[in-house]
Amino acid sequence: MKKRIICGSAAILLTGLSAAMFSAAASRSHEQAAPAIETPRQVIETVVVERGRYLARTAGCNDCHTPGYAGSGGAVPETNWLVGDSIGWQGAWGTTYPINLRLFMQQLTPEQWLIVARKPARPPMPWFALRDMTDQDLLAIYHYVRSLGPAGEAAPSYLPPGEVSATPVVKFPG
Repeated sequence: MKKRIICGSAAILLTGLSAAMFSAAASRSHEQAAPAIETPRQVIETVVVERGRYLARTAGCNDCHTPGYAGSGGAVPETNWLVGDSIGWQGAWGTTYPINLRLFMQQLTPEQWLIVARKPARPPMPWFALRDMTDQDLLAIYHYVRSLGPAGEAAPSYLPPGEVSATPVVKFPG
């Protein structure tokens, strides 16, 4: 019997609170517009993009693909993230440059990205880290990078072994 009384009292209390909230909201509606309500799809997209942002930061994407990121301890505005770099990485394989992911991702479908992300890449790209990620993680990175929009210029092209770079390089012994 006590459970019914408690449940009934709770229902009356909740009904009263709900009525008070709707009444307060209605009285304020003349003063200001109610905030937009996100659809479930928008909420999912926001969660996916935030997951991609987290993964891009923690997987070290910015360390190479964002100029000045590693040297500044990550103190680069997000608007400048993942635009590639002109500092080359030179070793026995030649000279590679961190590509501009913001331009690159705009050219790919999600399906194409999953294929590209799992293919071996020239050093020092840790392609095996991407290979070992789940499809959901890779797609989160994809949607995050695309959400940033295109920015910056294309990075210099790969140079075969023996060709001299016109930009600074980090040399690997080899």
